[in-house]
Amino acid sequence: MLATTPGPVSPRRAPARTRAALPLSDATLPAIAARVPVPTYDRTALVPAVVHIGVGSFHRAHQALYLDELAAAGDTGWGVVGVGLRSTEMGEVLSGQDGLYTLVERGPDGERARVVGSLVDYLHAPEDPQAVLGRLADPRTRLVTLTVTGGGYFVDDQGAFTADDPDVQQDLADPQRPSTVVGFLVEALARRRDTGTGPFTVLSCDNLPDSGRSARTAVVSFARLRDAALADWIDTHVTFPSSMVDRITPQTSPEERDAFERTYGVADRWPVLSEPFRQWVVEDDFCAGRPPLDRVGVQFVDDVTPHKRVKTRLLNGGHCALGYLGTLAGHTASDEATADPVIGGYLERLLVEEIGPLLPVVEGMELPGYCDSLMARFANPAIADPLARLCRRGSTKMPSYLLPSLREAREQGRPHGLLVLAVAAWLRYLRGTDLQGRPLQVQDAHAERLGELARQGGDDPRPLLGERSVFGRLGDDEELVAEIGETLAALSRDGVAATVAACLMNPLEETR
Repeated sequence: MLATTPGPVSPRRAPARTRAALPLSDATLPAIAARVPVPTYDRTALVPAVVHIGVGSFHRAHQALYLDELAAAGDTGWGVVGVGLRSTEMGEVLSGQDGLYTLVERGPDGERARVVGSLVDYLHAPEDPQAVLGRLADPRTRLVTLTVTGGGYFVDDQGAFTADDPDVQQDLADPQRPSTVVGFLVEALARRRDTGTGPFTVLSCDNLPDSGRSARTAVVSFARLRDAALADWIDTHVTFPSSMVDRITPQTSPEERDAFERTYGVADRWPVLSEPFRQWVVEDDFCAGRPPLDRVGVQFVDDVTPHKRVKTRLLNGGHCALGYLGTLAGHTASDEATADPVIGGYLERLLVEEIGPLLPVVEGMELPGYCDSLMARFANPAIADPLARLCRRGSTKMPSYLLPSLREAREQGRPHGLLVLAVAAWLRYLRGTDLQGRPLQVQDAHAERLGELARQGGDDPRPLLGERSVFGRLGDDEELVAEIGETLAALSRDGVAATVAACLMNPLEETR
């Protein structure tokens, strides 16, 4: 099922250079309303029932927007308290704007802007951990949502909690001053249990294969290191639904911020840009009351697994392939790379012919149509994503989004040459130079180690594929290793276009 932002997309307005920009705040909302839509509900009536940990552009373009629309629909019982774990900048911006920010949705035919008002407070955890714990323990808090990336859960590829992590050990030593998500959640839940307040729901919105299970494993495992009875109470009373989230939300550059101010006459220090499309599918498993988000387009299901698999394998896996191969072909942005007939043709066939047939059937979703919509979204020039952003954290993304498709294709004897090409492009990218020898900035937690192995092996992928923490047992598949090596050599020898053409002409297929 596809869900999009309701309402038409208006053409972009001409820059309003003759009027002074209004600073964004509660006090200026009446004047700003003449320029862009603003919240029509009473923000003072918002109940701080949701704590979101990890406020960034995606949360503000997605979950916070849905809750803003819920308030506009008449239910002000689900206001959001944002929590930041690292940088102070987001808090400085939101505090100076009374929690308000603008969202600009850009489609191929134009854009529209609106002010979002669902954030009622923002706390920076390192500065005041007690304030964060107080909010989490507050009886009004009924739901905690998370966008902290996979590393924030301290759960390894085998699903085990990494209790020896230094941050985890520090939180165990001083539970009153936590620094990790699990430390905050467990201490807050301990306080709620001791005071009889009761549990809250923990809803992960991160792109993990089973984000709910990861959250449960992290929280219960950490609690068990502190107090077995507390861990049992959490395991029994707290629910950890998984969800699937989808919306392309590139970073906002200073130039985009300044252009927004000129266009709309509103001075927002950190507006959010996104595509018109959005989707949120959530498992219906709430222990402290469920926000009626189905009123504003959220889909509640018994099991989000098939929805998440389709989305992560196609969109996130497609982004990985587009990022690495597009970069090696000399492109810098997603729309530019998708418009390239070589890269765009490759990506479409990768999604439809090799990844799509491996996916489960999802009620209400027609897979070819979904793939068509993805290609249109990737090609959207109004919301172009830098390929450098798509290439970040490959050692986390590839094992989660693309390598599983390659593994399953091999197991099922299905064509997999285009998947092999995506892997080969990543391995080539890890050397830190493009095909012309120009330097690339590899942004990855394991960039030094993987780069060393990539340069050591050259067109021989075995040194890299031997890294089981990233590739699992793929390196034990001698035929696959040979196929990746041949494709790596073809990229080095023939370049992207010729290698893509050869892969499209001669799909690899296991016959056993």
